[in-house]
Amino acid sequence: MKRAKSIARESAAKRKVPSRPQTVDEYLAVVPEPARSTLERVRAAIRSAVPAETTEAISYGIPAFQYDGPLVWFAAFSDHCSFFPTASVIEAFKNELKEYKTSKGTIHFPMDKPLPPALVKKMVKARLADKAKKKKR
Repeated sequence: MKRAKSIARESAAKRKVPSRPQTVDEYLAVVPEPARSTLERVRAAIRSAVPAETTEAISYGIPAFQYDGPLVWFAAFSDHCSFFPTASVIEAFKNELKEYKTSKGTIHFPMDKPLPPALVKKMVKARLADKAKKKKR
C-alpha cells in the first residue's frame, strides 16, 4: 500500500525549500490554500483546548501538539486534511464523525472545510483525559 505524502513535503520540493519543516509554522508556510487556512483553524481549536504548557512540534513529519508526550497531530495531503486524535478518541466520537472518512486513528476532512471547532475541542479534551487515566496506572 502506498503511503500518502504530506502536501507540505510536495509543496516544499516544488519551492526548493527544505522538505522537512522544523516547526509548525514552517510546515504551514508551504501548505497551499485552502488547506493552510483549514489547518490554521484546526490548530486554533486545539490550542484553545490544551493546557498552557502544551507545546507544538513536528512529529512523523507533520504538526503535533505534545503534552506529557504526543497528544494529537494534523496535516494536509493532496486531496484532504487529516486530524489524528488516536483510535480511542475516534471510537468514542464515532457517532459525531459519521459524515467523515475515518480509519483507526485518523479523521479525513475536505481541504476547504475544517472540522467544527467545538468537535475538535471535545476530542482534544477526551485525548487529554485518556492520557491522564493512563498516567495514573
